[in-house]
Amino acid sequence: MPTRRVASLPEDQEEAFPVQPLSAEEARRVRELNPPVSPWWVVAGQAGMGLVAALLAWLLTGKQNVGWSVAYGALAVLVPAAVFARGLTGRFASHNAGTAAVGFLLWEMVKIALTFAMLVAAPRLVAGLSWPALLIGLVLAMKVYWIALAFAPRPKTKSS
Repeated sequence: MPTRRVASLPEDQEEAFPVQPLSAEEARRVRELNPPVSPWWVVAGQAGMGLVAALLAWLLTGKQNVGWSVAYGALAVLVPAAVFARGLTGRFASHNAGTAAVGFLLWEMVKIALTFAMLVAAPRLVAGLSWPALLIGLVLAMKVYWIALAFAPRPKTKSS
């Protein structure tokens, strides 16, 4: 069996760790300049997009059922996202790294299951369901993540 040569570990400590840890003050400044985006900001954006899309669909087609189908498609994204956001911002969500990771996976599975259940229930809940319209509402609400990140509240800058 042939053996391969592996490069030796660096002798110098600075060469071994090229990334320098931040001081407490530097970390505070980075957090101030890059505040986290609240998941509720995204949920609010999805609600707004769903409402606008449903009203536009109703106005453009003149069919009420198309508007309801788009609205239900947006709700199939909005309601699970709200449950997910509530789970992530709960009391035990960031207790430690392990519970945060498990909580994220758990709430993501709940979100997927709830979305699936809402889509299965759609024909019974929306009279005259239009699947293409529902899918348009679904996709538009999902794409709000990018818009919400682009228009997220920016940190307040101190005037000098």
